[in-house]
Amino acid sequence: MKKRFKFTTTHMILLSFLFVIFIGSFLLSLPFATKSGESVSYIDALFTATTATCVTGLVTLPTVTTWSLFGQIVILILIQIGGLGIITVTAGIMSAMHRKIGMKDSRLLQDAFNLNTLSGLGEFVKKVIAGTLIVEGIGALLYMTVFIPEFGFKGIWISVFNSVSAFCNAGVDIIAENSLAKYIVNPIINIVTCLLIIIGGIGYIVWWDLLRVIKSVPKLKFAAFKKLTLHTKIVLSATAVFIFGGAAAIFVFEFNNPLTIGTYSIFDKIQASLFQSVTTRTAGFFTIPQENLTNASAILCLLLMFIGGSPVGTAGGVKTVTFAVLFATAVSAIQNKNEVTLFERNLSVQIARKAVAVTGMSFIIMLTSTLLLSAVTDASALDILYETVSATATVGLTRSLTPLLNVWGKIIIISTMYFGRIGPISLAVAFNLKKATSNNIKNPTEEISVG
Repeated sequence: MKKRFKFTTTHMILLSFLFVIFIGSFLLSLPFATKSGESVSYIDALFTATTATCVTGLVTLPTVTTWSLFGQIVILILIQIGGLGIITVTAGIMSAMHRKIGMKDSRLLQDAFNLNTLSGLGEFVKKVIAGTLIVEGIGALLYMTVFIPEFGFKGIWISVFNSVSAFCNAGVDIIAENSLAKYIVNPIINIVTCLLIIIGGIGYIVWWDLLRVIKSVPKLKFAAFKKLTLHTKIVLSATAVFIFGGAAAIFVFEFNNPLTIGTYSIFDKIQASLFQSVTTRTAGFFTIPQENLTNASAILCLLLMFIGGSPVGTAGGVKTVTFAVLFATAVSAIQNKNEVTLFERNLSVQIARKAVAVTGMSFIIMLTSTLLLSAVTDASALDILYETVSATATVGLTRSLTPLLNVWGKIIIISTMYFGRIGPISLAVAFNLKKATSNNIKNPTEEISVG
């Protein structure tokens, strides 16, 4: 008897992103989607739809000069859907129509958010959508203090677009072809953009946990940190270390570099270094041309991009928690301990195995993309690696290589962005059609040499 192929929730997530990408590419290929009134090549429309839906930010065509208002609206909708996830948006619409979210939809949401429980998913989705719109709205209002005086009425649209793009960690903007480079010393743009990136990147679970603790503790005290869940402690600690540690290293590496921050004041050097460190959390905006970074800064940024943001948020990468688990596992092995411990809590073997799987799959995607792109592109190894890591972790930073990609290069990066967005674990599960089986027969154990 032939085995029938059954769609799992993971397959539905994969297909939903593909569906949105192809609809977006069709709309962007229409003549009135561009300012010139002439259709762009389909591969560029597909690339733009993919980078928007996968909230990456790599673009082959300048967004501000290529796309009409219609095209920009399509891109913004794709970014919002990509940031929240098509399953979340659908569930939100169902909730608004007072339709009950069934078990099948709940399982889709569970996989989409990578959650461990089905409990309270309907309420969770409502809070996610409401929280997202509130944060994006506040961000847009703050942006307007700069963009309306500069651009007039158009500044409202620019503010909304930039706020959604920053919160969703997309990195697409409609201000200039060189992203936010002209605002490198503007504190408002730097602070608002960084906060939106961080808030979107730390994940929704951390939001609700912080609110819970704030409500339960009348005054903010250091002791309140102990009341947070282990997940939140790891996310906040890792985020702080990577952001401020990365900023300090970039500040040192670029201090005397005249092509980046060498000519600025100490304060401006600090905010530029901080912005560069934050944007590598998969945001994609830049105030410093990436090709002008020193090799030390570029290699550091590769690491920060690969790690990315945190789970159940809008950021990409292998995630801060994954890296923390791997680090704790390595420390435990070095100390010859049986348990992996973080913040005086033991981690399960399943968590460590998943961290290894996520990192391994991401590395395989990045390595494969690097090899393929190297075969079809005549560029330096560092530029190619920067491009592929950026695509794998859905970051959007480039050393000016993206606009120079040929057709094969574009196809490779499109595939890399898609695989990077849907998640290595989802990809592995989706193509693993065999169900796990268990039996009482145990294979013999044998020691091997490692390291």
